[in-house]
Amino acid sequence: MLPWLQFNSKKKDTFANKNMFRTFICFLLLSPFVSMGQKTIDYNQTNGYIADGYDVTTYFKGNPKEGSKKFITSLNGIKFKFVNQENLDLFNENPQKFSPKYGGWCAYAMGTKGEKVTVNPETYEIRNGELYLFYNAFFTNTLEKWKEEGAEKLKVKANEHWEAIKFK
Repeated sequence: MLPWLQFNSKKKDTFANKNMFRTFICFLLLSPFVSMGQKTIDYNQTNGYIADGYDVTTYFKGNPKEGSKKFITSLNGIKFKFVNQENLDLFNENPQKFSPKYGGWCAYAMGTKGEKVTVNPETYEIRNGELYLFYNAFFTNTLEKWKEEGAEKLKVKANEHWEAIKFK
């Protein structure tokens, strides 16, 4: 046993021993809560970047383009690429506006099953000023399904699912 945790049975418990013991117990009880605050959100960073390396500001201009390694920024551990300095500066003014919903995972899969599914960076929708990305491969275009099945209804479910699974 650690010496600072041992109590001398021949002497009465001292004030210092009691306080050390209480501090140790508090530490044990509170340590799970401290580690809970250290969770990180699981972003889809295919090829090392959000949106598969596409410049997130270009989606809002209606013409998504892959960014350049010359214009990179990192936000909360997430790497973003941009086509030019102007777009990088625009992003830095309001990163929340340009960041894709659901960590860059497929909005349809998030809404229907609560799953993290990779996306085709050229299959997207801007809805109410927010960027949604979608899976589109092997004859499955989830953007079409998103619209057919009711985007607003799926968005509500996707928001609920994202809150439950967004942490790694």
